[in-house]
Amino acid sequence: MRAVICGFLLLISFLFAIPSPAPASSSVSGLEQALSNALDLWREGRYEQLYDQLSNRGSVSREQFVETMRSSSTKPACCFQKISNFSVLEQKKKSATVYARIGLDSSPDRSGSVTREFKLKRHNSEWRMQMNDILKLAGTRAKKHRKKIVRRH
Repeated sequence: MRAVICGFLLLISFLFAIPSPAPASSSVSGLEQALSNALDLWREGRYEQLYDQLSNRGSVSREQFVETMRSSSTKPACCFQKISNFSVLEQKKKSATVYARIGLDSSPDRSGSVTREFKLKRHNSEWRMQMNDILKLAGTRAKKHRKKIVRRH
């Protein structure tokens, strides 16, 4: 009986001695999760929250972004079709480049996908997609309202 208990304790101590996964794998899942979260907000029509989660917004206002996204007939596919073939091409402390296939639903009778690179930036402790990538996937560009210059003579 004592030998069984000693063997059991030895087994338990061995299991706890196995190293935990490398931080890189959690970073990869963080990148993929950031991509997934942005696509979910888009698919659900939560454009204001999506705007807040994007980097490199430039001079595009929240209202311009929401209007542009509402006018797009393209939405990300759901579930297992949303992201596939995900891989990290380059990762630095504040930026990363990933490669993925994104499933898209353009109309009720037509669906497709886009496979390409995406840039993500780290903001505090979370990864964020760039606004330009979302707009390209949506097949649209944000309309920038230009100020009218009046020249006085």
